[in-house]
Amino acid sequence: MAEKIARQLSFLDRFLTLWIFLAMFAGVAAGYLYPSIAGFWNKFQSGTTNVPIAVGLILMMYPPLAKVKYEELGKVFRNYRILGLSLVQNWVIGPILMFVLAIVFLRGYPEYMTGLIIIGLARCIAMVIVWNELAKGDTDYAAGLVAFNSIFQVLFFSVYAWIFVTVLPPVFGLSGSIVKISIEQIAKSVFIYLGIPFIAGIITRFSLITIKGKDWYSGRFIPTISPITLIALLFTIFVMFSLKGNFIVTLPLDVVRIAVPLLIYFVVMFFITFFMSKKAGANYAQSATLSFTAASNNFELAIAVAVTVFGINSGQAFAAVIGPLVEVPVMLMLVKISLRTQNWFKTVPVA
Repeated sequence: MAEKIARQLSFLDRFLTLWIFLAMFAGVAAGYLYPSIAGFWNKFQSGTTNVPIAVGLILMMYPPLAKVKYEELGKVFRNYRILGLSLVQNWVIGPILMFVLAIVFLRGYPEYMTGLIIIGLARCIAMVIVWNELAKGDTDYAAGLVAFNSIFQVLFFSVYAWIFVTVLPPVFGLSGSIVKISIEQIAKSVFIYLGIPFIAGIITRFSLITIKGKDWYSGRFIPTISPITLIALLFTIFVMFSLKGNFIVTLPLDVVRIAVPLLIYFVVMFFITFFMSKKAGANYAQSATLSFTAASNNFELAIAVAVTVFGINSGQAFAAVIGPLVEVPVMLMLVKISLRTQNWFKTVPVA
């Protein structure tokens, strides 16, 4: 059984890049050739939450979160150097960099500019778990940092949106927008995309280890559920891209306009954090985790906010949807680059 599972994982992993690009292409093609598919997915809309995407993300995150050693999670929050670096990168450097890129590249397209700024404010709590897993990052640190980001997101997203979308644009001669999004709405998004798989992972780990033991849990159960992550990732990508496939094909220049600053953002955030982490004494796994956490964004929240405040057919919502279109292939490229740097690091983790 274990050998069969290993072969399945090896097959999926070996051609992962191909599967992801096929899912993206299939989604865009389906959305363009069959525009009614967007209406089909939207039948399962609950408020600003698209249920198929939510289910895909929850299933995608569950296996990595089931691997987390929750009983040892306290060490993440005791490492103030790593925690402080993550805080600065996610809540100071990231939002400022995205704001600057938005006004430099999209000042002539105010709706797209606002959508891009919103993406920069929504720190990643979902897809980063998968990128971290693929890059062999520290699973425990990833869980701790996304939990940390979730708390900050609930408490400060509304304040950040007011500052970066309403207050700062007029300072640069641009029009500001009013973003009214409540703490309750942010908390709901965080609970759906992170809370549910987190709770499932905690319950699974402690209950099954108690019943079957750690060896069975690590050697049999985890390998059995691991393929769910990649399958759910491909499903989620297909749904997301099919929802806006028609716009992606018919407005290619607009896609490029939004994609260029996003590409710069992802690459710059990743490499700055990667080298700062190494300089701070982090090992490879910790550096990879910090870098993907800083470079990724919570596109689910960004899309939900853009749709709620500006409408489903707004330029802000379109810009938010382009986020994952750029993020998915770029993060996949960064995973491959990251894996090639493992020999740069000492094997002993920072204290």
